[in-house]
Amino acid sequence: MDFQDRQRDFWLRVGSFNAASAVALGAFGAHFLKTRYDPRSVEIWQTGTLYHFFHSLALIIVSFMDRPNSIAGLGFLSGCLLFSGSLYFLVLFPSYRWIGRITPIGGLMFIAGWLCLAWNGWSTKKKPK
Repeated sequence: MDFQDRQRDFWLRVGSFNAASAVALGAFGAHFLKTRYDPRSVEIWQTGTLYHFFHSLALIIVSFMDRPNSIAGLGFLSGCLLFSGSLYFLVLFPSYRWIGRITPIGGLMFIAGWLCLAWNGWSTKKKPK
């Protein structure tokens, strides 16, 4: 197994684990939080799970690339942690409002991941037919 195969396996595992955790956190929000928190908090939670899930799929996309782009993967992973994680934290611990300052940094990580993915597509040399 060469380095690229190990990278593919790594990003597939990370993306799959992230997707599973996004589904679990979404279910937690739908079933537990809706009965105990105000609608705005539930909406914030749902935003976190939506971005968490979509970027978990992006991590899985990275695993299927001919040349896995670890920088893009790190952007998506850090975005999940900073963006979605800060939203989850804000809902569960509302007295720590300062954590909201981290959320835009996570958004920038998502954007960086997508730009790295695009760059990888532009810079990849096409194999002759």
